[in-house]
Amino acid sequence: MTTLDHSTSLRAAPRHGWAVRVLNAASGFYRSWKNRREFLRLGEMSDAELADIGLRRTDLHVAVGSPFGMDPTARLNDIVHARNEETAARGVC
Repeated sequence: MTTLDHSTSLRAAPRHGWAVRVLNAASGFYRSWKNRREFLRLGEMSDAELADIGLRRTDLHVAVGSPFGMDPTARLNDIVHARNEETAARGVC
């Protein structure tokens, strides 16, 4: 292998890494936008429908205040998980 071969392979790696970072950022932005759009559909559900999936209307109000980069559905998951742990700790079934 020559010196030229080594230098070419070293320069190709940062370009590839840069492209991957850009693709990951774009993918994350799209996923966040898509999840936020789906989250807004939860607001159209009745309180009974929300209760069927383990949510309360107040959970939606808390999660909607999260910044755009944060996934509101992940925030809802955290809220419900914390509520379930609290309920299990109290021994309420």
